[in-house]
Amino acid sequence: MATPRLRTRKLSEPTIARLPVYQRIAEGWARGGLNRIDSQQIGELAGVTATTVRRDLAGLGSFGTRGAGYDVKVLSERIGEALGHDREYDVVVVGIGNLGRALVNSSNFLIRGARLAALYDVDPEVIGTRVAGQVVRPLSDPIAPATVGVICVPAAAAQSVADRLVGADIHALLNFAPQVLTVPIGTAVHYVDFSIELQILMYHLNNGTGPLGGGLLHSLGIATPSALRVP
Repeated sequence: MATPRLRTRKLSEPTIARLPVYQRIAEGWARGGLNRIDSQQIGELAGVTATTVRRDLAGLGSFGTRGAGYDVKVLSERIGEALGHDREYDVVVVGIGNLGRALVNSSNFLIRGARLAALYDVDPEVIGTRVAGQVVRPLSDPIAPATVGVICVPAAAAQSVADRLVGADIHALLNFAPQVLTVPIGTAVHYVDFSIELQILMYHLNNGTGPLGGGLLHSLGIATPSALRVP
């Protein structure tokens, strides 16, 4: 019999944004041969307080031990379950220019359980080429069945691409285009705008309010988390 899926309480958006950072910290700790980590250590690496860490992780159920911290393997697994890494997802990417190509070729692009289902573009020089093991299809083709659509096109084309994806029954969109999208209720959109991220970073640099523990993060091979996730 399959193990029942853990039920977690509804998590806040800030908590959801921090959980992948905690998971990377746990994975980095494990790669360093360490088996346990406490909330103070996680907080120092993630740039938040130990109280925030404990409150965030309490939403995943009871699995930490007072005075002994968290087993890093269990911590990573619990976070993965909460974020849906134990499920399977098909992902399509529209726009295989410099950004789209870099994303799909990155080893960190797809979470566990995610599969690259199809790539689309409108450039005749790109269509038909093979990228990340996929032959790039013309956007005029039917959109492959998928759970997530990634938009890496210029701002002027983003809305029409979003309409195509929603019309193909894809209701989770990751938008890298600097354009706010209009989508039906029930469609989730997450915006990734590098110019906004850079502005936030410069604010922290100029005001001395950046995340803590950058040196330790780099020593573990973990990228310092952004201070903002655009809703």
